[in-house]
Amino acid sequence: MVSDFYNNIIIFISLTQQKKIIMNKKIIVFFSLLLAINIQAQLKTFSLDEAVMQQNRAFRADKLLGFQWIPNTAKYVYYTDGNTKMMAASNTNSIAIELVTLTEINSVLQTKLKSFSSLEWIDANTILISEEGKYYSFSLTSKTGKVIHTTSDVADNQTYDSSKQNLAYTEKNNLYFFNKNKEKIAVTAETNQDVVSGQSIARNEFGIKNGIFWSPRSSYLAFYQKDQSEVADYPLLDITETPGKLINLKYPMIGQKSENPKVGIYNISTKKTVFISPKSGIADDYLTNLSWSSDEKYVLIAELNRAQNDMNLNVYDANSGAFIRTILNEKNPNWVEPEHNAFFPSTTSNNFIWCSEKEGFLNLYYYSIEGKLIKQLTANKFPVKEIIGANPTGTEIYFKATGENPTNMLVYKVDLKGKQTLITKDEGVHNVSVSTDGNWFFDEYSNHSTPSKSLLYDKKLNATTLLESKNKYDDYQIGTAEIKTIKAADGTTDLYTRLIKPSNFDPTKKYPVMVYVYGGPHAQMITNSFLDGANLWMYWMAEQGYLVFTIDNRGSSNRGFAFESVIHGHLGENEMNDQLKGVDYLKSLPYVDGNRLAVHGWSYGGFMTTSLMLRKPNIFKVGVAGGPVTDWKYYEVMYGERYMDTPAENQKGFDEASTLNYVNNLKGKLLLIHGTSDDTVVMQQNFALIKKFVEAEKQVDFFAYPMHKHNVLGKDRVHLMTKVLNYIIDNNK
Repeated sequence: MVSDFYNNIIIFISLTQQKKIIMNKKIIVFFSLLLAINIQAQLKTFSLDEAVMQQNRAFRADKLLGFQWIPNTAKYVYYTDGNTKMMAASNTNSIAIELVTLTEINSVLQTKLKSFSSLEWIDANTILISEEGKYYSFSLTSKTGKVIHTTSDVADNQTYDSSKQNLAYTEKNNLYFFNKNKEKIAVTAETNQDVVSGQSIARNEFGIKNGIFWSPRSSYLAFYQKDQSEVADYPLLDITETPGKLINLKYPMIGQKSENPKVGIYNISTKKTVFISPKSGIADDYLTNLSWSSDEKYVLIAELNRAQNDMNLNVYDANSGAFIRTILNEKNPNWVEPEHNAFFPSTTSNNFIWCSEKEGFLNLYYYSIEGKLIKQLTANKFPVKEIIGANPTGTEIYFKATGENPTNMLVYKVDLKGKQTLITKDEGVHNVSVSTDGNWFFDEYSNHSTPSKSLLYDKKLNATTLLESKNKYDDYQIGTAEIKTIKAADGTTDLYTRLIKPSNFDPTKKYPVMVYVYGGPHAQMITNSFLDGANLWMYWMAEQGYLVFTIDNRGSSNRGFAFESVIHGHLGENEMNDQLKGVDYLKSLPYVDGNRLAVHGWSYGGFMTTSLMLRKPNIFKVGVAGGPVTDWKYYEVMYGERYMDTPAENQKGFDEASTLNYVNNLKGKLLLIHGTSDDTVVMQQNFALIKKFVEAEKQVDFFAYPMHKHNVLGKDRVHLMTKVLNYIIDNNK
C-alpha cells in the first residue's frame, strides 16, 4: 500500500536523524521521486471506453439529482438510489426523509417507470408523471393516483398549461389539446403536410425550443406555424429497410426558398383562431421569441427581417390578432439576434424585461407595455446568459452572467431600481434554483478544483453546504489542465487557452500536440468547471503521451458582441488567425514538438480543421474533421445567412471560406467523417469536398457512420473516438 511505503520512508528518515546523519538534497529528491513512482504505480488507468462513456456516469460528481422546490412550501426534493427514491427536506432543516419510491408509484399506477426522469408538480402534494403517452397524477399524501390524459402513439411536443389541466400536443403537422374535461380539441386541420403547426420553427435558431404557448390563465393557446411548401426536399437514405428507403427532409439552403412563419392564437371559449403574419409583408421574415403579457391581453413577438439586421418587438391583440404597436427597434450591419422572449416578472403588471446586446453586451432593460423604457437595469461589460426568474412580487430578477471572468457562469439578482447583487460567492459554473417565495437559493456549482458543491443560500445570502462531492478521479492516473490567456491576432484581445498534460509530464521531453477546435459562435470550450470544460477522452489522449490544446478564438461565445461578430461575412479567417497564435504559443514551449501537431474538430470545428489543413498547410501534420461545413452555400438559411449573408450579397466571402477551393494545398494526412443521416450539416458538404480531392488526385481518408445524425452518440461513440485518436497517433509520428 502507498501508506505503508510512506511510513517506511518516515521510519528510515527518523533512524538516520537519530544517528545524526545529515541527508543532502539529492537523497531527499531520490525518496520523493521514489514515492511519486510508487503512488503512480498504485493508481488505476481508465480506458478510452471509460473516458467516452463514463464521464457523466461512473465518474459523475455527487449531486442532489433532480433538485426541485416543492411549490408554495419551504421544502425541496431530490432523487437517490439511481433516481428511484424521492427524498424531501426543509430549507431550514436539511435532514432528508424518504417521500416516495418508484416501486410504490409503479405498484399504484401499474407503470414500469425506471426513474424519476420527467416529473412536474400539480400542487404541493401531487406530482404529474408520464409514460408512453399516458399522464398520471399521484398524491404524495394518500399514495393514490390515476390516469388524467392519454395521447396517441404519434403524439409529440406535449405541453401542459400552468394548471396542469389542459394538455396541448401535435400529431404529425397538426395541433390538438385535451381540455380539463378530457375532450380532444383540434386546433388545426391542415391537409397540406407542409403546413406545420405547434412545432419549433426557424430550425431552432433565435432561442426557439418549442412551438406551443399557453396563456397565463389558459384562456388562449398560441402556436408557431410554418409553411414549408417552397422549401426544397433534401434526400436522406434509410438503410435499415430492404431496399433502402428515401427520407425527404425540408432543408432551406442559404439564398434559397425558406419557410414562411405565422403565429396562431386559438381562443378557448370561442374556438376561433386568428393568425399573425410578418408585419413587413415579407412572407419569409422571422417571427420569434413569442411571449404572453401577464393579463393575457397581448402577445409580444420579435419580428426579424430575413437579412437578420433589423428587428422590431411588436405587440398584438390576443383576441383579434391586430397589430398594436412596435415597442422597440434594433438594427446592426452585422446582425441582430433575439434569443430571449420578453420576461414579465409580475403577474399583476404588464411591465416586462427585455434582453438586448445593442450596447455591446447582453443586458436587461425594463419596459412598459406601452413602449416606454422605464429603466436600464444592468449595464455590465459582460453578458447576461439568461433570466432564471423573479420573486413573487416581481421586484427582484434573477439571472445568469459570466461576471468579469468569461469562463465563469455566476448568478446575480437585480431590483427594479438597478441595484445588482452577486448571489453566488464562489467562482465557477453555477446552476441556481430559486424557491417559490424567493427567499432561498439552491446553488450547485463546480470549478477547476471542485468536482461539485451544493449550497443553500438564505435571503441574506448566508450559505449552508448540503453536499460536496469527492473527486472521482482520485484513484486514477489523470493529467492536469493549465488555463492561461494569450493575445489574439489583433494584438489586444485576450484569448483563453487550455493545455492538458499527462500525469507523468516531463518538462525535459518533447511532446506531440493535438489541438481540439470548435471556434464558432454560440459555443465556449474552456470554462471554469471541473475538468475545465474538457471531455475525459482528452485526458485519456494526454496519458498516451500527448499534450491536448484548445483556444477559444474570437467568434466564440460569452465575450460580447464585438468579440463574436468579428467573423461576419468571412467565416474562418479571424478564427484561423487566432488559432495560429495558439500554435505560436505552443511552439514557444520547450516541451512541445512543433513538427508533430494534429488538429481535430466537429461541425464548425470540422470546418476549422479542414480550413487549417488546406489554407494553412504547413502547420498540422494530421487532421480529423467530423461533420464539417466545407462550403457555406450548402448550409441552412437561418444560421448561415446571419454570419455570411447570401452568395448574391457576399460571393467573395463564400469563395474565400469554401474549403473546396484549396484542395491542391493539402500536405498532411486528413480523415473526414460524417453521419449518413446528418440533418444539420448535410452529407453533401463532405461529398463535395471529397469530389474535389478526387479531381485534384489528392488522397484523403473518409469514414461514414450509417444512420447517425450530426453527432455519433451511444456506444458507437467509442468506435468514433477510437478511430479519431488512433488516426492521429498512427499518423503523427
